[in-house]
Amino acid sequence: MRADIQNLFIRIHMLHNASEDDINMGDMLILLENHGYKVAEREIKQELERLTEDNFLTRHEEQYSITGTGIEELKDIKVVLKELCGEVLPSTTHEKKTSAS
Repeated sequence: MRADIQNLFIRIHMLHNASEDDINMGDMLILLENHGYKVAEREIKQELERLTEDNFLTRHEEQYSITGTGIEELKDIKVVLKELCGEVLPSTTHEKKTSAS
């Protein structure tokens, strides 16, 4: 996966996790690696800084929490993702019909 696309997915993961609880660089590194991303601390730090600059996250020492703007952005992302997944990923019903034909 290209780095620019991977970084978008990483930011979405960060916003999602920050919406559930505060996040930090170390925990995000482990979580992203568990999802199969190959990332370095430097990349995680850059993405956290970008989200902070965009006012989606706010930093409290080593922790980051989601802002109201970040919550709204995540809501918008979820709408687009749902539509995209419906288009790009075959549905289970569609797969059954296709394999039965």
